[in-house]
Amino acid sequence: MLWLTIPLLAAALDLWLKDPPNWPHPVRLVGWLLDRLERLARFSPLPPRLAGLLCVLGLALGVGLAIQLIASLPILGWLSALYFSFAGLALGGLLQEGRRVARLLHEQDIEAARAALSGLVSRDVDQLDENGIRRALAETISENLNDAFTAPFFYLVCLGPAGLWAYKTVSTMDSMWGYKTPRWRELGWAAARTDDLLAFLPARLTALALTIAARLLGHPAVRLPELRHAAGQTESPNAGWPMAAAALTLRAGMGGPTRYFGQAKVKPWLGPEGQTWTDQKLNDLFRLTLLAGLGVCVGLVLMALFMMLAFSVL
Repeated sequence: MLWLTIPLLAAALDLWLKDPPNWPHPVRLVGWLLDRLERLARFSPLPPRLAGLLCVLGLALGVGLAIQLIASLPILGWLSALYFSFAGLALGGLLQEGRRVARLLHEQDIEAARAALSGLVSRDVDQLDENGIRRALAETISENLNDAFTAPFFYLVCLGPAGLWAYKTVSTMDSMWGYKTPRWRELGWAAARTDDLLAFLPARLTALALTIAARLLGHPAVRLPELRHAAGQTESPNAGWPMAAAALTLRAGMGGPTRYFGQAKVKPWLGPEGQTWTDQKLNDLFRLTLLAGLGVCVGLVLMALFMMLAFSVL
């Protein structure tokens, strides 16, 4: 029961403190390790996909084991577990940065909005107009509700801080290696596929939380067949679910032409045609995202509590 307080406290700290800029963050260490692993993998005699798979498994298990050992220390173990749990969640920071971009757009400071957006997305932002910035912001907020909060919180509740950081390691590898470019297509294949597997259930939980939160806020209901059809159009097996839920709920489109690393790409259109994102719809999305995140938090903790009580009775 004591350990079940950690996810709730971690979520509260995330919404309160966000990501303090001067604090050390474990994900930076993971990124540093990935840079070294890339050099080893590229000089390895193994096929790139196999080398990439071994990097994924080795680093994720190694980070998870290290967190488990630290969290098991006497006296400091619980505080360490709380810190690593808090550091692995990013809903507060996501909403903070999203609102900053929206505020800059409202003030008509397009260049500053592009610069702020570039810290949230991997696409090229230098040619985005006002509507393009809003659409890109809506996409990243809805998609990252899963990547930044639901999925890590899911593994925190199920497997503790070690499980959260094993997942975060894979997710970080996917964000650094999981591109379909000549440099990463083979070496990053395992990172992308492992992340797809681990995020499969959380992504659908995120979409469910968004649709329930939307009903609580008075938005129209989204039918499951419509949501499934829209989500199935995206290249990723997971990203389309929260994106489609947000687009269909708030009646604003996502997708269309964009650019990544200088290359043009046309993403499938989600939501109603011709409906753009406005200041009001972005504000609605921020409220929807916060409520859905809180719903995920309470729902998963209650589920874990119910299962603990059920097993204790048995």
